[in-house]
This record gives sequence, C-alpha cells and structure tokens, in this order.
Amino acid sequence: MSRQRKKKGRPVSGWVVLDKPVGIGSTQCVSKIKWLYQAAKAGHAGTLDPLASGMLPLALGEATRTVPYIMDGEKAYRFTVSWGMETNTDDLEGEAVETSEKRPNKDEILAILPSYTGEVKQVPPRFSAVKINGERAYKLARDGEEVEIEPRTVFIDTLTMVDSSPDKSTFEVVCGKGTYVRAIARDMGRELGCFGHISELRRTRVGPFLEEDMVKLDELTGLEGDLEALDDELFTTGSAIDDLLEVPVSREQAHRLRLGNAIVLRGRDAIVKADEAFASHGDELVALGDVDKGQFRPKRVFRHSFL
Repeated sequence: MSRQRKKKGRPVSGWVVLDKPVGIGSTQCVSKIKWLYQAAKAGHAGTLDPLASGMLPLALGEATRTVPYIMDGEKAYRFTVSWGMETNTDDLEGEAVETSEKRPNKDEILAILPSYTGEVKQVPPRFSAVKINGERAYKLARDGEEVEIEPRTVFIDTLTMVDSSPDKSTFEVVCGKGTYVRAIARDMGRELGCFGHISELRRTRVGPFLEEDMVKLDELTGLEGDLEALDDELFTTGSAIDDLLEVPVSREQAHRLRLGNAIVLRGRDAIVKADEAFASHGDELVALGDVDKGQFRPKRVFRHSFL
C-alpha cells in the first residue's frame, strides 16, 4: 500500500492583500508569497496583468476555499487611456492596428460616459483568457488565428473621468465580474473616432478589500524569516464572506458540520431559509453552506480558520 504524501509547509490561513508592482505576473506573486509564508497552500482571486499594478488578493490555506466570493465581488480600477492608437492587445504591450491624428476634448468624452454604465455589451479583447472552443483566446491570438469573440453582458456601476489632457485621459471605474477595462478603452476610442489603448492600469478594490488594505511586495519581502510579523499582515479567512449571513453553532454542531453532516437549527430566532450562509463557533469559521427548512447544509468545511 502506498503511503499518502504529507503536504509540505505551514497550515497558515488568511488573505494577503498584495499591492502588485508592474512587471510581475499573478502566478509569480503567488509563488513568492507562498514561499515567504512557508504556506502549504496558496492561490489568487483574479489575475492581474503584468503591466497592471494594484490589488491582488492572495489566499493562504483554508482561505483558498473562499476565493469564489472574492472573485465574484465588485472591483475598482484607475486607468489611463492614451488617444490616437489602438493596439491588438488594447494596451501598451501590443502592436498598433489603427491610428488617428484626432484627439477628443473633455466635453466629447464626458458625453459618451453614460453609455458605459449599467448593463453593457462588451467584446472581450483578443488577448484575453476567454475560452473559444476550449482554447484561451490569447493562445489563439498568439498563434495568429483570427477568432470571433461573442459580446458579453457586464455590469459597470460607475465610470468617471478624473483627469484629461489632449493625448490622454484618466478614469476611475467600479464594475462587476468579467468586465475588461482594456475593452472600455478600446470601445471609447472607437466611438470618439480617435482610437485608444490602456497605458496605465491600477486595481484599487476587490470585493471587501480597500486600497488602504494593500501591502507592498517589497515590504513583505523585508520581513523574510519573521513569520510572526508576516502573519500580522494577514486578513482573516472570514474577511471574504463578511456579507453572508452568520449562523452561530455549538461545539457539537461544529463537529458534525466538519464531518459533512447537516444540522438542525433550533430556537425561536433560528434561520429557516438562506441561499448562502456561514457557520461559526466562537471566532472559528466552521463551514459555508445554505439553510433549507431549518437545516444548515455544509458545502465547504474549514478545519483551522478564524473570523
């Protein structure tokens, strides 16, 4: 009988809200943080392009089970559009495919912004992670294949211009899951008749995490070897699910949930129905699940996580 291989690393759990620098990829950041924390498990909640900076929430240990809640959350970006050129990647990395001498004035830009809020039909960039017949669009584009990407409906809460000059304009956007900021820049450039591409992009918020929550990579690197100091930079696993209904449970109920069993919620104020909720025992996060007919049914359970 083959022996089960023991996982290497500490059973540390929580969220690192990283301020990713330009020039490094999301996967590289995960590897760096996992190594710094000597963590057994790590992952990220939403890729950030190497040319972009800003918020990259990284999950350690049991927090990886809450990644979908962060990825589904609202996001905010600050970005600069350079006018006069559209590229095949819709950012600085690509080659020019359209150019124009025309430059939009502030009034022209402000006039089109309302059409970019609410539910918006958006065609993802050719160089994106969208799947086409099982292949990533960026892989097909790199192979020189011409592909047609179907438009998708995304939700943009607000789009505001915060600065502008003849050659470039800076915006702030708050948007939902699946929105491509590069596509916003491309589409505005086309509508204004001058073309445009992203020249700077910074993510400032993801779900419950705010700009002031971020920590720079070099600050964490400077704490190498000091695990206690590094752990002080973590947000709890429960930070990802602050908006969900909390169901306090007893020690015995917590044990049953961690075995994957449903429990009956009793008492005058017991919850009868909830599509999503989390069970807690004291300051421990026990399980994620739903409540149906007064029963909490676990979908994901946690061994060593805190609220």
